[in-house]
Amino acid sequence: MARSVWKGPFVDGYLLKKAEKVRGSGRNEIIKIWSRRSTVLPHFVGLTFGVHNGHKHIPVNVTEDMVGHKFGEFAPTRSFHGHGGDKKAVKR
Repeated sequence: MARSVWKGPFVDGYLLKKAEKVRGSGRNEIIKIWSRRSTVLPHFVGLTFGVHNGHKHIPVNVTEDMVGHKFGEFAPTRSFHGHGGDKKAVKR
């Protein structure tokens, strides 16, 4: 079920503070976040976020096309190494 329009998009409060801090400093550093459930806002365009996938932080450069999606969509949690009987796929 989708979130009600009158509530607005969900974003963790600390995420907004971190984004404003990086924007104010002018440096392009990676903002490490664990909030995969937060929505990408237009304020975040041009910033780089390190989205945690349960193992490590995946760098995500936010573009205009990502606005409205969740951060978790851009950091997959599972890695597919091919099917068990498939000899064509090589495990890495």
